[in-house]
Amino acid sequence: MLDFPNAKINLGLLVTEKRPDGFHNLESCFYPVRWCDALEIVPADEEAFTMSGLPVPGNPDTNLCLKAYRLLQRDFQLPPVHMHLHKVIPMGAGLGGGSADAAFALKQLSSLFELNLNEEQLENYARQLGSDCAFFIRNKPVIAVEKGDVFKPVELDLSGHTCVVVYPGIHITTAEAYGNIIPKKPSCGIEMYLKQDVKVWKEVLHNDFEEALFPRYPELADIKDQLYSAGADYASMTGSGSAIYGLFKEEPADLVFPGHYLLWRGLL
Repeated sequence: MLDFPNAKINLGLLVTEKRPDGFHNLESCFYPVRWCDALEIVPADEEAFTMSGLPVPGNPDTNLCLKAYRLLQRDFQLPPVHMHLHKVIPMGAGLGGGSADAAFALKQLSSLFELNLNEEQLENYARQLGSDCAFFIRNKPVIAVEKGDVFKPVELDLSGHTCVVVYPGIHITTAEAYGNIIPKKPSCGIEMYLKQDVKVWKEVLHNDFEEALFPRYPELADIKDQLYSAGADYASMTGSGSAIYGLFKEEPADLVFPGHYLLWRGLL
């Protein structure tokens, strides 16, 4: 069985408070984009996990796809499988690629072995793997709150917009991203801003991590400026970085970035 786990972007990201458990509460709109990995799962004589594409740091045995398999294996008699992950979505970019891989693994395994898990059950398993994993089960725009794992559906359709995502190859860890964040309660919820025209978002819809990370990595601010110069209606860092995206109603002008940057462009 072959599937294509997709990335997401954050439309606004507010870090609202530090939690007693050490995590942070946040508010953001998660929106799916079509920058995809490829994940194939087939029954096998013995468990195997292989990868291709972008190199993934760390021990492959700790990959979230395998963790998803072992999580289900605790509750179901799953036979061995061979998983192959072709990695296209960059890591440490704020695009949720690893979380998507894990969520799609859960969905594939449920379908492949006829576990008949509904979306709510799959989300509960996904939350055990990572804060935003559960988003990719339904894979529709939501307002995410608490740790980013509690969702409220939102009426938002950006169809017809071209999204350009630029990843400069800077891997930002979660610890680094949150290290200089000062949580603050917003005066207005993100959902109210999303009801306004996209061209207004530049003035009202912000990612709190930009203030903390742009001084340390000025190239991120440069990318954002270039996207606006090319005609973006809205541009922002996604997640805790370091990918920057722009939303264009008209086909964007030529964009020129250093050769080691990764770029994705597609319709939403």
